[in-house]
Amino acid sequence: MKPRERVLTSLEHEEPDRVPKLEIWINDDMVGELGYEDLQSAHVGLGLDCVMIPTRIPKRSNYWRNGLDEWGQIWKNGIYVNGVVDTDTDLEKYSPPSDYVDQFFDTGEIKDSMRRYADHCLIYGSHIGPFMMAYMAMGFARFFRALHERSMFVRELLKARTEWCIAMCQKAASLGVDLIVLGDDAGHRGGPMIPPKMWRELVLPCHRSIVEELDIPVIWHTDGAIESLLPMAIEAGFRGVHGLEPAARIDLGKVKRAFGDNLVLAGNVDVAVLCGSDLNAVRSEVTRCIEQGASGGGYMLSSCNSIFKGMNPASIVEMYRYAGKVGVYNRSRVRA
Repeated sequence: MKPRERVLTSLEHEEPDRVPKLEIWINDDMVGELGYEDLQSAHVGLGLDCVMIPTRIPKRSNYWRNGLDEWGQIWKNGIYVNGVVDTDTDLEKYSPPSDYVDQFFDTGEIKDSMRRYADHCLIYGSHIGPFMMAYMAMGFARFFRALHERSMFVRELLKARTEWCIAMCQKAASLGVDLIVLGDDAGHRGGPMIPPKMWRELVLPCHRSIVEELDIPVIWHTDGAIESLLPMAIEAGFRGVHGLEPAARIDLGKVKRAFGDNLVLAGNVDVAVLCGSDLNAVRSEVTRCIEQGASGGGYMLSSCNSIFKGMNPASIVEMYRYAGKVGVYNRSRVRA
């Protein structure tokens, strides 16, 4: 099978020729450290089946840079610091118009990438989920207080960020991507950031609206212990979930048994192992994930988060090399 066919087969919960290999985000520093010139060549060079379309941040934007950005988020050297949105006036000021999405996409560059990697599954992935964009716009303390004290304002903020998310995803879909990965971090290692009941009332309708507005599959990315939210991921219409963080005590086999008929699972390779230099540990981690997740299709091997600065390049390369070796589907089951 070619890479695109392999991924699309897995998205239908069927077994392709081998387990698809996926990585959504690779840090710019790691692209160079791995020996590649850009994100797309890194995806292909590592033997991945998906390629992220090239996107850009507008030149005048402080988003992921320094200072206050268009959504009311404060950044310092690319690290999120706080948010400033607190009133209806702030919300209006820090909600860019929908046509601003055009500045994030270079149509010519994307079309060229699609021609070069026509055999691969083309994806768009970004942390623009409404829940995450809302708490970052207000700042953590203000947002989580407002959930109890100013719920109507939070609803309006979530609505505005949902509209922005839809506009961005629709633009990506119109350019021809096959799959969208929606980053909307909702958990920590102890559980979800808000109770499932509150999630159902506030966030589930937002996610459902996003999925309903798109004609292509959407996978939800989140860190943390979010098993209690997975039934609502199914209700929202997400095709799958990415992350499945081992440090949050997520058991891939357990999640596969409980939700694998309804959600494609991607991830669960422990990033702590990839930061080390023990290649036997890397191979053991890959074997575990494939044994727990691959049966019957509907699993894509990936780190539980991303490829970030501080990881061992040799461990990253070995993860995907070894996955290609042991992740072959056959009647006698995958063996290491």
